[in-house]
Amino acid sequence: MNVSFRPRARWRGRHTHKILALVTWALLGHAGTALACDLCAIYTATEVQQTQPGFRIGVAEQFTRFSTLQQDGTVIDANGESMNSSITQVLFGYNINERFGLQLNLPIISRTFKRLTDDGLESGDETGIGDMSLLASYSPQPFVWGDGLVRVALFGGIKLPTGSSDRLGEEVAEEDDGHDQDSPFVDRDGDGVPDFPDEPGRGLPGFGPQRVVAHHTTGDTVSGIHGHDLALGSGSVDGIVGTNLFGSWKRLYATGSLQYFIRSQGSFNYQYANELLWRIGPGAFLALDDVGLGRGYTLGLQAIFSGETKGLDKLSGVKLGDTGYTGLYLGPGATFTWGENLQVTLGADIPVKRNNSEIQMVPDYRIRGGLTWRF
Repeated sequence: MNVSFRPRARWRGRHTHKILALVTWALLGHAGTALACDLCAIYTATEVQQTQPGFRIGVAEQFTRFSTLQQDGTVIDANGESMNSSITQVLFGYNINERFGLQLNLPIISRTFKRLTDDGLESGDETGIGDMSLLASYSPQPFVWGDGLVRVALFGGIKLPTGSSDRLGEEVAEEDDGHDQDSPFVDRDGDGVPDFPDEPGRGLPGFGPQRVVAHHTTGDTVSGIHGHDLALGSGSVDGIVGTNLFGSWKRLYATGSLQYFIRSQGSFNYQYANELLWRIGPGAFLALDDVGLGRGYTLGLQAIFSGETKGLDKLSGVKLGDTGYTGLYLGPGATFTWGENLQVTLGADIPVKRNNSEIQMVPDYRIRGGLTWRF
């Protein structure tokens, strides 16, 4: 969920009393300093959008470059394979009140790739709408004291199968091509779904239908880019839960986020593994210009440490060996706000650790950006 921090010029109830007290303290205790105290400006600049009633729209972009091929965490020759992945999220949000909000995320995905096949290096692209997400958020009362504040936002929702999952059909075809007729991955009844034996040990002695398998081979060719990498959607309804955290002291601040995706079985009996994403980072406000008066701008700079981990995907209940991945990233992040309406974010993720199962293409870097406007 794209939860951002932005300016705010109006407060109500307990917010008003707390902020007025802080403003009074700052003016009396620091009469010779800036026109507005840092705490008030930081509070204004970091109000999460969910706490401000009304509508908002936004767009967020994430570009990822893949050109590194790894086998069990070790870099190997990529043989010219590569992929560029662009995910543009269009965001529509509405805050019912200062505590509850709704947000709709509609991704537009574009992937260009070069992958190795039996006929040589294949170039192609996949572009279209991805799986839409509908999220609800809850923001408890923030805790403000002295020169600091802490804020938490909780969210949850569902991902709907609005994107094309046709590419997942390649997973079934690859298993059929890579095994003999006694294999548990053969489509014997012609329904487009691989059939599994009723008893353990058929086809490959000693293994039942829950065994982990290595797949993605066609003839003598092994590739790191496959149907599950290119599919725009999963064909499944999935759950999303998470939280966002913000804390500050004077001009210093830190943010954190945690998201967990709960996957179900989708098209072609393919099920993506559950996935955990997290992000944390300290930062400082380099500029605070009349934000407490509801105008001006802010500029914050962060060092962000993030990570992601997922298990093994499944095809008709059987785990696929080359789909597990854990990555750790480090990079800069910047946030700019103008007035009480506009927020712009920019960041980069550089991998410091990439651990994968079997043979996979892994990220070289990510570039992230976003723009949000509140009405």
